[in-house]
Amino acid sequence: MTDETVVPDGWVVWSEGEDGRLVLAYRPDVFNGEAFPAACLPTLYLTHGRRTRRPGRNPTDTTAGDDWFVTFYLEPDVTVDGSARFSTRADALEHAIDLARRFADGEVDYRERYQVPRDRYFDRLDDLVDG
Repeated sequence: MTDETVVPDGWVVWSEGEDGRLVLAYRPDVFNGEAFPAACLPTLYLTHGRRTRRPGRNPTDTTAGDDWFVTFYLEPDVTVDGSARFSTRADALEHAIDLARRFADGEVDYRERYQVPRDRYFDRLDDLVDG
């Protein structure tokens, strides 16, 4: 990440790879299994090549050449808008930071991403984001 890049409130850099990979996590202090399930930790991935690869492939193989991807997981099987693809890391990082900011500001409608309603969880999450 660059020095001028500011991670939005509530987000932390969870990990950063030498190859440019970046993982941002939202409020890991809260998603600890007590107040909110740890498996539901909102996580943004910025990766060179697709993050998910078919089983049996070499994990260093990329399926998209030099492209960068941003994937936002609300939990392991729930994503926001799938993966966004970018030709440069700078563009992907800008998108990831904007998406993180919009989520923290309550601008992302996460309810529509779930096939099974979880009203009690959503009510608590509403209080957490933009709260």
